[in-house]
Amino acid sequence: MKAFTVHSGLAAPMDRANVDTDLIIPKQFLKSIKRSGFGPNLFDELRYLDEGQPGQDCSGRPLNPQFPLNLPRYAGASVLLARENFGCGSSREHAPWALEDYGFRCIIAPSFADIFFNNCFKNGVLPIALPAETVDSLFQAMYASEGYTLEIDLPEQVIRTPEGETIAFEVESFRKHCLLNGLDDIGLTLESADAIRAFEAQYRQRAPWLFGSIC
Repeated sequence: MKAFTVHSGLAAPMDRANVDTDLIIPKQFLKSIKRSGFGPNLFDELRYLDEGQPGQDCSGRPLNPQFPLNLPRYAGASVLLARENFGCGSSREHAPWALEDYGFRCIIAPSFADIFFNNCFKNGVLPIALPAETVDSLFQAMYASEGYTLEIDLPEQVIRTPEGETIAFEVESFRKHCLLNGLDDIGLTLESADAIRAFEAQYRQRAPWLFGSIC
């Protein structure tokens, strides 16, 4: 998993509440358990004018000119501003996979669905919950200024705006540790690889009959 320390990125809007995981990555694209390849179908229903199919080359599909991520001013955005209850609906981990594969490293919203919130941390995406009025101010500043860039400082737990404002945010210490060190569940397990091997060796000595060949 890619570590997250200090990230500076262009902000883009998802200016609607209750964005569910089926809108983030529609069900027809959930045919792979790999974490990559979902970016082209992020927000597929909103992003394109036709209905996408699994394995389809998205480069030739007609784009929705009204959708913000299709506008030149938001090209290359890596910070997503969203509204209340972002990531609600089903528990599919493909949702943060799609966001990360597209290039988003941070999502800022007033609130998140719990499972989606947890899955973000496991996939290198930092979800930040801020008061609704603070998020609304960020939306207004972003709309007013093309190329609006935010700096997300995870070690200091602050967001720095182009206007020089510093916005503090909360993050649980264990989740922060994992993001700073790029540790997903597998990475955390591998940190204890020596202890696991030592236990297996001791267990093999205590119960050798469990490890004998089976005829």
